[in-house]
Amino acid sequence: MSNAILVVGGGFSGLTAAIEAAELGHDVYIVEKSPWLGGRVAQLNKYFPKLCPPSCGLEIQFQRIRKNPRIKCLTMAEVTGLTGRKGDYSVRVRLSPRRTAPHNVDFSLLASSLEGETPSEFDLGLSKRKGLYKAMPFAFPGRYVLDPSTLSKSDAARVAGNKFLNLTEKEHEIELNVGAIVVATGWKPYDVTRLTNLGAGSVKNCISNMQMERLASAFGPTGGRIVRPSDGRAPHTVAFVQCAGSRDQNHLNYCSYICCMASLKQCLYIAEQNPDTLITVYYIDLRAPGRYVNVLEKVKALPNVRFVKGKVADAVQADGDKVRVTVEDAVRGEKLTLDYDLVVLATGMQPSLAGENPPLPLPLDEDGFIAGGEEAGIFAAGCARMPLDVTRSAQSGTAAALKAVQTVKGR
Repeated sequence: MSNAILVVGGGFSGLTAAIEAAELGHDVYIVEKSPWLGGRVAQLNKYFPKLCPPSCGLEIQFQRIRKNPRIKCLTMAEVTGLTGRKGDYSVRVRLSPRRTAPHNVDFSLLASSLEGETPSEFDLGLSKRKGLYKAMPFAFPGRYVLDPSTLSKSDAARVAGNKFLNLTEKEHEIELNVGAIVVATGWKPYDVTRLTNLGAGSVKNCISNMQMERLASAFGPTGGRIVRPSDGRAPHTVAFVQCAGSRDQNHLNYCSYICCMASLKQCLYIAEQNPDTLITVYYIDLRAPGRYVNVLEKVKALPNVRFVKGKVADAVQADGDKVRVTVEDAVRGEKLTLDYDLVVLATGMQPSLAGENPPLPLPLDEDGFIAGGEEAGIFAAGCARMPLDVTRSAQSGTAAALKAVQTVKGR
């Protein structure tokens, strides 16, 4: 029996699971495919229940990881194979090259001087990044990443002689021996380009709810100013389209649980920046579970926010880079056609494993959520299991960690 535990995924639930298991005396390996830990929470402007910035909760987790020698973090890493049995697994992990020195060198001046750029994955295409980059100020680990494919010829010449950069570093594989596995692979925003009737991907000022989070973030593409992507102007009218692709047999067949709360939170973002902006929320049903009903009542009380029960049929480009929305007001029985400066699609959360072929023996349901595996010592946590908010994701991570600990102890 191996005493070690593998955590696949370095988002909030994965970090929680890793820390809980390590603090109970077990060696833990975190395997995260992106260059930094934090997952989707790191991309948010604020999160419930306290509406604090992501650095607040994540920094606490990062400090606990720094102080615990039992936790080994493998970023830019993916599980490629698994052999063995419950209690004695051999896991193959592929490590992609970061191409920067193993200590936290400050490359900010060099990075800003480079010419080559590509759309930022972290900012969901709302900004561009350089070939040498770090996604966020509080990134952990604090190391930059060098992406040779984004470098111009002059960029390549500039970085070639830097002793802290290694353009020739190659990917390699390692093998880990663990007794149990926690899968916390998280979620991905539903592909908005599939929502062609709602203007996603074709209408200039039609964005997703996660893009709104990046616009509102102080370290986002606009420094926290909520503006139209087309011209950088603050919107005077904003529409939120709830259940964009959710509860729809052609897209996501389920409710993603958090979308209503995300839109309510974003109404507060806009109201705080510009109290004169007129906001309309188009919804089928509003879901504000438990104590979150207080947030719903707070937003309903705002004089510049109105709620319309009705399903949006389409969103198209209109004059002046406006977005023309067609919707049925279900209460009044009216068909409305209105123009807005900015439209926000409340797209649902889809499990990251949806459409993938994971190397782990995981039974997935029709939507891509993990639906078993515990008999093999493999435990799902967070949004890999079901749509959850941050608090419940952390609770799920703790539960998965305790199950993994019981497995390696032979109970």
